This record gives sequence, structure tokens and C-alpha cells, in this order.
Amino acid sequence: MSHSRHMSALRILIIGGVLRVGSISLRQNTALLSCPKPHWGEHLFKSKLTSPLLCSASTLRTSAAMAYSVVERGSPNSLEYRMFFKGPKGTVVSPFHDIPLYANTEKTVFNMVVEVPRWTNAKMEINTTEKMNPIKQDVKKGNLRYVKNCFPHHGYIWNYGAFPQTWEDPSHTDENTKCKGDNDPLDVCEIGHRIAKQGDVIQVKVLGTLALIDEGETDWKILVIDVKDPLAHKLNDIGDIEKEMPGFLQNTFHWFRIYKVPDGKPENEFAFESKPKDKAFALNVIQQTHEQWQKLMQGKADAGGLSCENVNVASSAHMIDAPTAESILEAAPPAGPANDVPSSVDMWHFVESKS
Repeated sequence: MSHSRHMSALRILIIGGVLRVGSISLRQNTALLSCPKPHWGEHLFKSKLTSPLLCSASTLRTSAAMAYSVVERGSPNSLEYRMFFKGPKGTVVSPFHDIPLYANTEKTVFNMVVEVPRWTNAKMEINTTEKMNPIKQDVKKGNLRYVKNCFPHHGYIWNYGAFPQTWEDPSHTDENTKCKGDNDPLDVCEIGHRIAKQGDVIQVKVLGTLALIDEGETDWKILVIDVKDPLAHKLNDIGDIEKEMPGFLQNTFHWFRIYKVPDGKPENEFAFESKPKDKAFALNVIQQTHEQWQKLMQGKADAGGLSCENVNVASSAHMIDAPTAESILEAAPPAGPANDVPSSVDMWHFVESKS
């Protein structure tokens, strides 16, 4: 956040058990903290805090299990842009490997890493081939990739991201789709009302899944909702989406079917006769891809070109120490002002679906 460069100190007032950092509200004991000014390019977001806060020169830390900050390097809208993650102890972590999949001991709530906020066009994704897996913008033929606005949709129609500690093994043929995995973490569509920020780690509950067949590969799309969303208590399975949000599922299928057509690609296809699968089925997919990720960490699966470095996975064959992880961040270009986005990104594209 560029305005933080002009702040001599960040003062945080905690009153009545609620911590206010900008527009973020967090539970904590009453206290007044004065922290050194934040580093330009470093953002802070927290989930529930359970212990006293410690301030450093660039991030607010807590020993709570789910507390992550992001550090930007390079200029947004450039080939060099990267968004790194720091964990509860202030060390650089991998959003692919170090953030836990499960957010509670019952394994009913999941952590989702937001790569693309709703209504935006830049195709941001966890970089699975660079050390510590920062978020970067996808590149096609040397150019930054933006999804087209296929009328009436603008950009992505959900908060789009991934489940950490999952992997769709490209050597595994799914028994249902008869296609192999796409070599990425599971894709997640969060359908709540709030527009999340890129790099947010949010807690969600699973509702169901779509089975997209993308250029011959299985590309699961898990449908979830933020547990704090006002509709969360009403949405518990796939059938509840149509009941509470009429037309949303239909438009989700439509979006995925046509979004590549303006780029000259054919319409995407779906397994299961273009019908969604329920929560139980989705949970099974998540568990299966989590187990595939575990094999990847243990060196029992071919990593190919994937970067598996991490600082927290005890059973991993790819664990590195915190100073090494920090050196990867420090080697990245410094943060800079955002580049202009091409005006063509705002264009409408009118696609008549054949399906």
C-alpha cells in the first residue's frame, strides 16, 4: 500500500476486544500498540488472534495458527511482479506447501488462498515452479494474461484461488473423468458477498464441485463459501446454492465453458453431463489430492518441474531453513508502482455458446 510510505508509525487501537487495522476487525484483549512504519509492498491480514501481539518493522505478528501477511516484489502488472507470503512467525512460507489445508481439528473448515479477487481480470496464480511459490501473473507467449469479459460477466465472478497442500497429480487418471490431473493445487471458487484481496487466506466450507475438462486434463473447481459470510449458515451442500442464489450455478458453468473462446480456443467441456457434484463428492476429491500432495512432499511422486521447498512440512524431503527462504524473497526485485493495464482488458466479448 503506497500510502504506508508516508506513515511514521502505525498505531493500532484495540477496544472492546476488537482490533482495527484499516477495515479489518479482529478479536483480542484491549491494548494500544505502536509499531514502526510498514514496509511499502507488505500487506497485513489476520484471522482470529489468540495471543499477545508483537510488532516488527514490517509486519504485525501473532502466534495464532492462521495469521499471514504478504510481501510484494516488482511492479504490479509486470512480468517481474511477485507476491510472497509470511507466516505467523514472520518467516517466508510457501502458500502451496506451508499453509495448512485444514483450518480446524474437525477438518470441516478449510484454508483458501485467494489468487484473484472477484470482478478482476488479471490471471494471478501460485507459481508452482519458483521457490517459495509466490503468486505471479500468468504469461502466455511472453504477454501477461488477462481473462476476457464475456458478456454479461466481468472478469472472474467469484473470489478465485486454491487449496494449499493439494495437488492434482498429472500421472493419476481419475476414475470418474478418465483424465489425468493438471499438475496444480485444487482450484477454488468462493461465492460469498465480500470481494477478497489478492493474497488473503480465508476460512471456507465446502459445498460441491464441478469437473472441468480443460484441454484433456481434469481441472476440479471446488465451490465454497467464507464461513463468516451472512449466507454461510444457509449454504451447506450443492443444492442450497440454487435455492439461495438462483442462477448462480448455471452462470458458473457458462463462465467456465466460454472464457477461453475469445482467445480462439474451443468451449470447455465438463464431466458428469455438465452437472455439479455434491459436498461429499467434493470432500473426497480434496482428500485424494491432499494425499497426492503428501506423496509429492515425501518424494514418492515425480515432482517434474515443481518447486517443493517449504519451511514447515516435517515429513518433507524438500524442507529448507527460514534464512534460506528469506534469501529467496530478498533476491526478488524491489516493489515498485503499478504499470498501466492495457485498455483492451476492459473490452466486452460477445460469445454465443454452442451448449
